[in-house]
Amino acid sequence: MNLSNLTPAVGSTQTRKRIGRGTGSGLGGTSTKGHKGQKSRSGYSKKVGFEGGQMPIQRRLPKFGFKNINRVEYKAINIDTLQLLAQSKNLTKISISDLKEAGFVSKTELVKILGKGVLTVKIEVEANGFSKSAEDAIVAAGGTVVKI
Repeated sequence: MNLSNLTPAVGSTQTRKRIGRGTGSGLGGTSTKGHKGQKSRSGYSKKVGFEGGQMPIQRRLPKFGFKNINRVEYKAINIDTLQLLAQSKNLTKISISDLKEAGFVSKTELVKILGKGVLTVKIEVEANGFSKSAEDAIVAAGGTVVKI
């Protein structure tokens, strides 16, 4: 074996279809575009949502609903998650920075504590929002709630 007889693996290379290069190539004439019609013309590009002249669906259907620009999106964290975090890291105070460190929330998210689960450890919880049941469960376990 030497450099003069090296070849690529069978089927690994393909030659590009060179259309519109004369009738002898077999790909001249209509250049694989068929006969006449809108799609065979030069410069043709189908517009987004074009349905052949029929009224497009985005114009047939009415607009509905609205997006509330004042909506505040919270990342929900349940008290059973706080229980696990407090036990695994021996914490008495859980803040948003602790939740970010543990990977529960990203740096820009607001945190709301929800009441799913059981809390047995006494902890001080710092968050942007609390559900009524979560607040009651934290206070019942002897902890405190701090709203930011």
